[in-house]
Amino acid sequence: MKKILIAAALAASTLAVQAKDIVDTAVAAGSFKTLATALQAAGLVDTLKGKGPFTVFAPTDEAFAKIPKADLDALLKDKAKLTAVLTYHVVPGKVMAKDVKAGMVKTVQGGSLTIGTKGGVTVDNAKVVKTDIVADNGVIHVIDTVVLPK
Repeated sequence: MKKILIAAALAASTLAVQAKDIVDTAVAAGSFKTLATALQAAGLVDTLKGKGPFTVFAPTDEAFAKIPKADLDALLKDKAKLTAVLTYHVVPGKVMAKDVKAGMVKTVQGGSLTIGTKGGVTVDNAKVVKTDIVADNGVIHVIDTVVLPK
């Protein structure tokens, strides 16, 4: 009887622990509301909930707040441009902070980000402020500025 109860408890706890994908992880963090809204507007939620793995350089709400409101509103209404901007923040594969090297890295958008490692890690003109937020389909590195494709 005791073995059955233990097995039932383990099964229940396994069901309760569900892995979180990139989107769920970002939403749970609470500082990516604008990013979540943008992903929804661009139709990219399902993509980033997909198998991956992805490395996402995720701008915080404060990063999006640096963009003038009229410009941000216009971007959120232009699905093609918004998709290009958001996919520019995504690199295929799972790259942890310890594996970051200076240089150019190809994005899902097709352009290349410039990664710097002197005095902290930078992605184009953005500073990486938090690293290695692990999701079941990749990793998030938090940046302080929205980066734009060239």
